[in-house]
Amino acid sequence: MSFGLGELAVYPAHGVGLIESREQRAVGTRIYDCLILRILENGLKIMIPAQNVQEVGLRPLMGQSEVEKVFEVFRAPPKMPECANWSRRHHEYMEKIKTGSPYDVAAVMGELLALRNEKELSFGERKLLDMVTMLLVKEIALASNRAEIEVEADIAALFPRSNKPAATGKARDPH
Repeated sequence: MSFGLGELAVYPAHGVGLIESREQRAVGTRIYDCLILRILENGLKIMIPAQNVQEVGLRPLMGQSEVEKVFEVFRAPPKMPECANWSRRHHEYMEKIKTGSPYDVAAVMGELLALRNEKELSFGERKLLDMVTMLLVKEIALASNRAEIEVEADIAALFPRSNKPAATGKARDPH
C-alpha cells in the first residue's frame, strides 16, 4: 500500500496522522525510504520504513461504510470480559488495540463503556477508555466530516450512564 504526501493514515495504538514527508535514512550500510507521519492528536512524529508499512499496520482512514460498521459494533451487546484479573484483561485489550482494526478498538471501547455502568472503573480502565475514545472519535470525525463532540455524543447515546451511584468507599451524607 502506498501513501502520498498530505494523506491521512492511521497508525495502530497512536491514531490518525498526516504523512508529512518522505525521506531517505541510512541505518548502518543500508538506505531506507521512510514515511514521516505526524500524529494529529499529540504531534508525535513516527518514521516508518516504506517497505514496513503493512507490517506495522499503517492503514488509510476509514470510509463512511466502515464508520457505519463501527457503530454496528457499538450497537451489538458487548462481550464482557470473562477474566476478572485486570492485568490479563488489559493485555487482551492492548492486543486488540495493536491490531489497528477500528472494529477491535470499538469492541474494547464498548466493553469498557458497558463495564462503567456496572462498577466504577479503575484508573487503568479509565486511562484505556480515554485512549480508545481518542483513537476512534478522531478517526470517525475525520472520516465522516463531523465535529468530534458530535461523534462523542452519538457514542455516548448508545451507552447511557446508569443511575447507580459510583462506589467511592465514603459514607454518603443523607442530606
